[in-house]
Amino acid sequence: MIDRRKVLGAAGVAVGGVAAAGLVAGCGPATATPSWRPPGSNPDPAGPSTGPAELTIVPADAAKNVSPAQPVTVTAVTGTLQNVAITGPGGKAVAGELAADGKSWRSTGTLTYGQTFTVTAAAISAPGATPVSKTSRFSTLKPAKTVSVAFQQSAMGALKTGAKYGVGTVIGVHFSRAPADKDAAAKAIEVISDPQVEVRPHWLDDQTVHFRPEQYWAAGTKVTVNAKVYGVNVGKGVYGKANSSVSFTIGPSRVAIADDDTHQMKVYIDGKLTRTIPISMGKGGTVTTTTGTTDFWTPTGTMIVMTKEPSHQMTSASFGITDPKDPNFYDELITLCCRITYSGVFVHSAPWSVSDQGHRDVSHGCINISPSNAQWFFNTFQLGDVVQVKNTGKKMPTYNSMGGAWMIPWSQY
Repeated sequence: MIDRRKVLGAAGVAVGGVAAAGLVAGCGPATATPSWRPPGSNPDPAGPSTGPAELTIVPADAAKNVSPAQPVTVTAVTGTLQNVAITGPGGKAVAGELAADGKSWRSTGTLTYGQTFTVTAAAISAPGATPVSKTSRFSTLKPAKTVSVAFQQSAMGALKTGAKYGVGTVIGVHFSRAPADKDAAAKAIEVISDPQVEVRPHWLDDQTVHFRPEQYWAAGTKVTVNAKVYGVNVGKGVYGKANSSVSFTIGPSRVAIADDDTHQMKVYIDGKLTRTIPISMGKGGTVTTTTGTTDFWTPTGTMIVMTKEPSHQMTSASFGITDPKDPNFYDELITLCCRITYSGVFVHSAPWSVSDQGHRDVSHGCINISPSNAQWFFNTFQLGDVVQVKNTGKKMPTYNSMGGAWMIPWSQY
């Protein structure tokens, strides 16, 4: 409830003058000609109204299926507001805010689905006048189903508030159920950046939408993502369950370019070539097992670091090879692993192939580097940093890495 005693001031009074019928020439004052008015008429038609105050409440009384995302507003059409209160289930009050001029009030608290709310308000036309009261009772909609959202750095990890990510970061928003109205769902996601840059959405699949700018983020950019889905119909009567947000910062620009023609990976930090690392990539070829066909290429494309693992058990059993005598069999604990694809391509330490690095491809698809280079890379590169692979025998499908979003033409966003 708002106590108007602290905010009400004296009402201003506008006084209307009498129009002059003619002017007297010279330096003397003009003389007004009296005008006739009917008996009993207001001697000052332009003066203030002494009638009761008027106010409106939205939603109107008896309104049904009101979106809880719609703010309640109370407006003094004439006069000023004296008090406003909203109560919901169990008499719980809903917070609100009065405008500085005392003419309007807007709810700031959250309404709930499928409940009845009561708004009571009073306004006065002038100090000391009798208050005029009004009440509105309305009910909010009750969704058949609700949907929640989660922010993804990749499908393997969440975006975290306060974290620092690389310039290749793609904002993933995953809906717990597929929105039938994808335009409404995407429009409910707000991306704010400082410095400001245009960010567009692209649906990866029925439940996941990606957001990115046209070019990599500028180092130092501050990003906030607001999922304003509460009360939003995302299709077929499915409404957002709750609003949520995440804020993070973009770190220095770190881009590694692995070229299979030269068997070298050049690392650029803030645009400056910092290190050239000899590499060995996928040896190529395919194998068919009971689980399907697997190839041994390192895919060409844009990828980002999605996980960092001090060690990772890698085994050919993942694609159906379990016989130790098979030349493609392996089952090893690998160290200093930076994952860049969902299918299991890593940049990692490979002491067994140091003699091949810089000369030939011998891996099953990962980017092999020496232990010392792997330690430096692992310590330097962070989630969202970019790894671009060039000139291999296979193009990466855009869905195989979060960084694949950068391979989709901007015109398709």
